[in-house]
Amino acid sequence: MSLRQYEYALAVAAEGSVTAAAEVLRVAQPSVSQQIRGLERDLGVELFVRTPAGLVPTAVGRAFLIEAEVAVNAARRARATARAGADDLDGELVVSVQMGFGTRQLPRALGALRRRFPRLEVTVFEEPSSAELDKLCKRGVLDLALMAACERTPADAHHLGDEEFVVVLGAGHRQLAAERVDLSALEGEPWVRFDRDSALDGVLLNVLRDQDPAPAAAATAARVSQTATAVRWAAQGLGATLVPASAVPHGYEHLVRPVFPAVSQPVIAVVRQGAGPAGTALLELLRQQTWAEPEAVSVPGPGSGSVSVPGSVSTPAA
Repeated sequence: MSLRQYEYALAVAAEGSVTAAAEVLRVAQPSVSQQIRGLERDLGVELFVRTPAGLVPTAVGRAFLIEAEVAVNAARRARATARAGADDLDGELVVSVQMGFGTRQLPRALGALRRRFPRLEVTVFEEPSSAELDKLCKRGVLDLALMAACERTPADAHHLGDEEFVVVLGAGHRQLAAERVDLSALEGEPWVRFDRDSALDGVLLNVLRDQDPAPAAAATAARVSQTATAVRWAAQGLGATLVPASAVPHGYEHLVRPVFPAVSQPVIAVVRQGAGPAGTALLELLRQQTWAEPEAVSVPGPGSGSVSVPGSVSTPAA
């Protein structure tokens, strides 16, 4: 068995056909077919079955592909590490970001990284929840994860700064006259929310739960998967939405207001143990980006005054 055979099998699984995999790999189709047959012969198992939808991994094939992906990524990292002293770093850097966090900072850091190392191949995944990021980290496929701090935050995580959350309102909303919107003033209004397993929906639920008195439930006008969609729908008056300030698309700033009590979440970077030079370089570039200063989430307490709780909000169960 060879690493090339692993790469071919992963390409077939991703593309669903030998022909498409050959195009991605830029090799002849017969070469891919021959390598897959040889791999199955060496393993003594069938990795793929043909269905109307294309080639699909068997149960054994799925288990094999998980380990093959780890092996291929490890080999790419080893090559990058060996070339650490070279002026032109190459190889692959795999990054995952929790949806809505570092929307401005991560592209700027990646742009600077690519300008410094133009041969470096960067793959970025956007995940809605910290649970999905945790799975990817445990599989060993990520070089760096950018996410909000949560109950599972590892001790060696790097705190980059804080993301402030803002409310987006429809044009003409009465609360746009305020410099900072008191969330209690939005009681009873509908919300454009995120998927139930999303960390962003968890932020809204926890913030509303901390109101005094707490509303019975957050009225849901719609559920979306992307922050840009939430902002655009809120702008049309479908309902208010709560998003990280950096995730607001250009052109909607006039419909955005900071909130009271203030809401922010610590943003962390988790770097794979033994990360290569590319992951280390990206971490340093992320540190150089402009992040908000740490801020607590202040919520009204019983009687007069207020209490402060940590800005970290864990993802609720679906």
